[in-house]
Amino acid sequence: MSGKSEIRFLPHAGRRVAYEIRGDGPPLVAPAWWVSHLELDWQSADFRQFWEGVGEGYSLIRYDRLGVGMSDRTVHESDLSLEFEVGTLRALLDELQLDRVSLIGGSSGSCTAIAFGAAYPERVERLVLYGSYPNGAALTAPGVGNAILAAVRAHWGLGSRLLSDIFLGTADSEEYERFARVQRESASAETAATLLDLVYRLDVRADLPLVRAPALVVHRRDDRAVPYRAGREVAAAVPGATFVPLHGSAHFPWHGDADSVVRACREWLAPAQSSPGHASPSESVLLTDREREILACVARGLSDREIAEQLVLSSHTVHRHVANIRRKLGRTSRTAAVAEAARLGLL
Repeated sequence: MSGKSEIRFLPHAGRRVAYEIRGDGPPLVAPAWWVSHLELDWQSADFRQFWEGVGEGYSLIRYDRLGVGMSDRTVHESDLSLEFEVGTLRALLDELQLDRVSLIGGSSGSCTAIAFGAAYPERVERLVLYGSYPNGAALTAPGVGNAILAAVRAHWGLGSRLLSDIFLGTADSEEYERFARVQRESASAETAATLLDLVYRLDVRADLPLVRAPALVVHRRDDRAVPYRAGREVAAAVPGATFVPLHGSAHFPWHGDADSVVRACREWLAPAQSSPGHASPSESVLLTDREREILACVARGLSDREIAEQLVLSSHTVHRHVANIRRKLGRTSRTAAVAEAARLGLL
């Protein structure tokens, strides 16, 4: 994966959501997990190697949910729902003018990916779910979840170490301490507890049968945070889903045998990628006459409004055509799409 990275900010719900685009190719979007930090997470070699492996050949798009990481740290009561999580993901895709993407959802991010796939099946190319679950209330024994939340609120230092033990499995003490520190730098104790409570309340059981995208469900047999049975239930409920069980106890995929997770994800995602170096333009990209006409205008630097005026179309129609052109060319920006079109001889 290219080392090129762009961190931007999406205006959303009166605040700003931080997101990162790294690499080049078809879009692969990772819905936000419980607590993250775009900058600090990437400093971990294990984290970085995992995402570089999974995202090779793609434009990898990650974001920090509101309240954590590089996003605005204010959390409102209205933010604490699955509908809001789906709305944030949709707002990001709309901002980037991405009509259709592949999603890789891990842990609570899998719930967002599932619900989005059910609500907008036309916008999901492929779906990868890791450490997923259908019902957050079933993740822990009665009372255990409340005890964890109480520990996080009462003493974030001890609470973060407790969560490190749950999430990391057999990691060494240095990694435990590093992850605990990143948690504390990524969110306040109250925000961490509030969002963890949301994790325990997420319920996508009604959404699972509505997913239409080809889906891969990957789960470690001894996952200490999300039981193996939960991943199996997800795979059984999503029509046509493929289930890949793996050995290991770490909840985070970049810990333990990360290579096995990368291989499973790559085998599933690879068919969605193009091979521009080996295919002729007519084989790799099929643009309609109207799309070629609009592409020529984009190459001249015209805006959607200017193209609409010149071709006597609505701005919405032009916007939709431009999004389709970018999708077919596997590029996330107008400039990159024009460059790829020129390389393929489409201009």
